[in-house]
Amino acid sequence: MKLSYEKKDVYSSLDEKQIEEAKKYSREYMDFLDKAKTEYLCTKECIKILDKAGFSNINEHSSLKPGDKVYFVNKEKSLFIAVIGKDDLSKGINIVGSHIDSPRLDLKPMPLVENHNMAILKTQFYGGIKKYQWLSIPLAMYGVVYNEKGEKIEIAIGDDDDICFTITDLLPHLASDQLSKKANEFIDAEKMSVLVGNLKSKDAKENKVKENILRILNEKYNIKEIDFVRSDISFVPAFKSKYIGFDKSMIGGYGHDDRVCSYANIKAITDISKQASKLNKTVVSMLVDKEEIGSVGNTSMSTQAFDMFIKDIIKKTGNEVSELKLYYNSKMLSADVTAAIDPDYEEVSDIPNASTIGYGISIEKYTGGSGKYSASEATAKFTSEITNIFDKNNITYQFSVLGKQGKGGGGTIAYILANKGIDVIDCGTAVLAMHSPFEVISVYDAYMTYLAYKSFFNS
Repeated sequence: MKLSYEKKDVYSSLDEKQIEEAKKYSREYMDFLDKAKTEYLCTKECIKILDKAGFSNINEHSSLKPGDKVYFVNKEKSLFIAVIGKDDLSKGINIVGSHIDSPRLDLKPMPLVENHNMAILKTQFYGGIKKYQWLSIPLAMYGVVYNEKGEKIEIAIGDDDDICFTITDLLPHLASDQLSKKANEFIDAEKMSVLVGNLKSKDAKENKVKENILRILNEKYNIKEIDFVRSDISFVPAFKSKYIGFDKSMIGGYGHDDRVCSYANIKAITDISKQASKLNKTVVSMLVDKEEIGSVGNTSMSTQAFDMFIKDIIKKTGNEVSELKLYYNSKMLSADVTAAIDPDYEEVSDIPNASTIGYGISIEKYTGGSGKYSASEATAKFTSEITNIFDKNNITYQFSVLGKQGKGGGGTIAYILANKGIDVIDCGTAVLAMHSPFEVISVYDAYMTYLAYKSFFNS
């Protein structure tokens, strides 16, 4: 009897049929990733998937019965989804929660400036980024604007047309002062302005380049400068996801954190819904916003909109359980990514407790920083329950923590649900170059993440 633990890679454990299924899944995921570059777009794409699978808005139902498939859209930027099971809700529900926001550059409220015959848009970076990674790359502009009439206007420029935008960097010939600074200091965030134009308006008397850009925006979108204040506009990388490597074993793209888990989440619950009438426990998917900035705000996991959704389910199913009792007996996978060991920077990882790309979904018993500060930690019993589910369903998994002590740390939405009394454990895909404009994951880890969530919903 072998007593020691040994990690196993995913690819070697799959037969030819499963390998083809993983490849098919990766192509579908890449298509989703390229269409869902903001939380608005991600919500929109997920609703399409849900509608196609026979889900409907919970507000359309006066009552709910086992087998019903419903969702709630929270202010266009987050989603709560449920398939109603046969068991009384007092027994709890199974939840998979992921987030759909990613690090990016947002516009400031009044961003358009003319300087030295160039029009630039001033930005506010969102989430944890290395600022230098966002310079001298092609950028796309996405967002929504509400004009003075209250009309919603959607903006999408830079991916599917012949233009893009960029932030210029200082040439190395004149960068001696810049390069002498620390990495977190040599790029001033206030200088991360996006270049958007250079031609002058023939009619304007001053700020002629700026006025020309406003004219173009007005002709194309019927908006004025004041409408920037009434907008949510972001700049994201303007390139498509691609396979990485001669063997096409990896995927490079923007937003794997956390859309690789979000796609697995939505795919798993729609697949489970095909046997909705046979489902015992009610299952819930959450795709929430604002995780990258601390889960604050009314579209984040901290919003009481989720509690409202659960209360609605309790009321419409005719259950008499309190929501606190429901939460206390519920179980959840916090579906978020973690860091993979980078062969060039392995010194920041505790190798026996770090994720290896291609070795399956990563389970993190606790998150947080040194001393487990701000950590959400799963109990031994719940950790055992999850590994038993995965073993029973031939899910390849590994265990990890986010780096060596003293090197940093990070959190997820897990603690918010744990504070409600729910058993929660972090469980997601390992990522290389996390929070960069071009993150890397394993094709087979992504596929295993989907199978893991599906097996949990079925448990």
